[in-house]
Amino acid sequence: MRWLVILLALMVAGCATKMGKDGKTESTVDIKYLAKSEVDRIADTNRAEVMEGLLLIADKLYKRNPKEWKKAGVDSREAALARLKNRFYRSLPELGGSREGPAASLAFTETYTGDRVAALMLGLFTMADAAFEHKEEYYILDALNEQKLFNCARNMEVAVWKLGNDRDSAGKLFLLSNELDPANRNLSFEREFGRLMGLLDFMAKIVADRNGRGLSRFTHAVATSIFLPISILK
Repeated sequence: MRWLVILLALMVAGCATKMGKDGKTESTVDIKYLAKSEVDRIADTNRAEVMEGLLLIADKLYKRNPKEWKKAGVDSREAALARLKNRFYRSLPELGGSREGPAASLAFTETYTGDRVAALMLGLFTMADAAFEHKEEYYILDALNEQKLFNCARNMEVAVWKLGNDRDSAGKLFLLSNELDPANRNLSFEREFGRLMGLLDFMAKIVADRNGRGLSRFTHAVATSIFLPISILK
């Protein structure tokens, strides 16, 4: 089926750059544009926004928890963020190759001694990668799964809950996020997570409508602190 996109590209290639009679180049046809539907273009933008949002959250977490990036043996917060952006989870032996939910859960495990921000955010990044089928651009014949996107949004909700509630045996939060002072509460983390949830839910609805399927909005108790599966979904 993917050959149909290639055939379409070849058919329009001849008119992609056309010289007018006056020797000036006339308007061209963007082959990549023709190979994309409106949903594909929305998916491109949606994915980019989600990934940038996760990177922003990671940066905020490192600023509030500077000791975490130092555990990773890197020279700066920027270097720690670069590792996340490039998904260097294999270079973190303490993760044991974990991804998605198992990786994110390590950030809230008392026996874990590694970079908790990296564990949480690599978990969330790889969840988002899986929800978007490990692609950065989408074309007419590419398919997304609405349930993966929906589950990814719920996992963001779980992450917010765990950041605000999961504590070690001494009663301290594993990671600092929103300010705890009621008189000066900073809810920037919750707002950004909420924006990402909205983007993922919006994309899930669009994909469900395109696929002609209903979305299984089963009740998921956030308080259970269980990250939902994504990669194993078909």
